Amino acid sequence: MDGVAKNDAGSSTRTLIFALLALACGHMLSTLLRTIPAISLDLMAADFATPPQTLASLTSIYHLAFAASQVPVGAAMDRFGVRPVSLSLLVGTIFGATASAFATGPASFLMGQLVLGIATSGMLMCPMTLAAKQLSPTQFGLWSGAILSIGNIGMLLSSSPLALVVDRLGWRAGFWISAIGGVAVAIAVLVLVPKQPAQHKDDSSPLSQMMEVLRLGLSRPLRGLVALSLVSLAASLVLRGLWGGPWLMDIKGLTRIEAGNQLGLFTLALIIGPVCIGMVDRRFGHRRTVVAATHFVSALLLLLMALGAPGYPVSSLFGVAVMPPQYDLVLFVLIGFAVSAQPLLYGMTRQLVDAQSAGKALSAINLSFFLGAALMQSVTGAVAALDGLPAVMIFMAAALLAGTAVFLIYTSPGPEIK
Repeated sequence: MDGVAKNDAGSSTRTLIFALLALACGHMLSTLLRTIPAISLDLMAADFATPPQTLASLTSIYHLAFAASQVPVGAAMDRFGVRPVSLSLLVGTIFGATASAFATGPASFLMGQLVLGIATSGMLMCPMTLAAKQLSPTQFGLWSGAILSIGNIGMLLSSSPLALVVDRLGWRAGFWISAIGGVAVAIAVLVLVPKQPAQHKDDSSPLSQMMEVLRLGLSRPLRGLVALSLVSLAASLVLRGLWGGPWLMDIKGLTRIEAGNQLGLFTLALIIGPVCIGMVDRRFGHRRTVVAATHFVSALLLLLMALGAPGYPVSSLFGVAVMPPQYDLVLFVLIGFAVSAQPLLYGMTRQLVDAQSAGKALSAINLSFFLGAALMQSVTGAVAALDGLPAVMIFMAAALLAGTAVFLIYTSPGPEIK
C-alpha cells in the first residue's frame, strides 16, 4: 500500500510540474509580446508615420488593459479553475497578435495592444494561482521564482533573435511568430493541464469576487506590497520593453543587433535572478530586508546609468563625452539581478492570505504590477519628450526609491487576511 501511495504521489507531482511548465510558457509568450516594441519601435513609428514618443505612449494601453483585467481574471480563476481561464486567454492572445500584425496605423495598432493586454492578463497568474493552491508557502516561494524565470525567456527571445527577424522580415513578423506560439501553448495546456474543478471554489457573485480583489489590495497588510508593486515591475518592464533599445541605439550609438545583444544579457540576468533569489529565500529567509535592499540598489543603478549620458556627471568625472556601452551592459546585468526579488512580493502575499483567497490576493498584487507599468510607460513617454532619455532613467530611479520607502513603512508582521 505504501508503494502505491508513493507512486500516486509521484504521479501527482509530475502532473503538477508539467501543468506549471505548460502554463509558464503562456507567461513566456506574454513577455515576448509586451517587449516587441523595445526592438522595433523606430520601424513601427516610421511605418505608421507617427513620432516614436507618441507610439510609446500608445503602447501603455497594453499595460492598462492588462492591469484592469486582473480583477475579473483573478475572480474567474477562483470560481472556474485555472485550465478553462488559461485556454480562453490563449485564444484571445492568438487573435490579438494576429490583429497587431495586420495593423496599418496608430488606431489599429492600439486596438491590437488592447486585445493583447486583456488576453495576456492571466498568463502569469494562471501558473501562480495553481502553485499557490497546491503548494506550501515555502514551496510556492521557490516555484514563483521559477515561473518568472521561464516567463522571462520571452524577453530573451525579443532581444537578439527578434532583432534579426525584424531586420530581415520586418516588425510584423514578431507578432506572427507570437500568434503561432500561442497555438502551440494552447495545445500544451490542453494536453498537460488536467481537467479539475476549481479548488476552494468561491460561489459568491462575480461582482462580489471582484470587489474582494480590490478590498484585499487596499487592506493594510498588503498596502506596502502594493505600493512597491506599482513601481517594481514597472521599472524593469519599461526599461527592457521600451526604453532600453532607444537608450542603447540613440544615446550610445549601437546598431539594432548590438542593442539586442545587450538587452539579451539583461534578460539572461532576469531569467537567472528569480531562481537564485528563490533559493536564497528558501534557505535564509528575511524577505522584507531582501526586497527593500534590492529595490534600493536597482534605483541606484538606474541613476548611475542616467549619469553616464553625454554631459552628465559620471561622463564628466571620467573625462569622456559619454560612458561606453560596456558601462551600461554591466549596469543592465546588475539591475536584472537586483529586480529579481520581485517574486518575493508574491511569496509575502501568499503568507498573508488563506488558500481560498490566494487567486484574488495575487491578482491584487499583479494588478498593481501592471497598473504601475502602464502609468510609468505613459509618464516616461512624456518625460522623454520633454527632457530626453536620461531624465527617464532618473524618474524611474526616484519612483523605485519612493516605493521602497512606503514598503518599509507599511510592512510588518500581522495576522492572515481572511
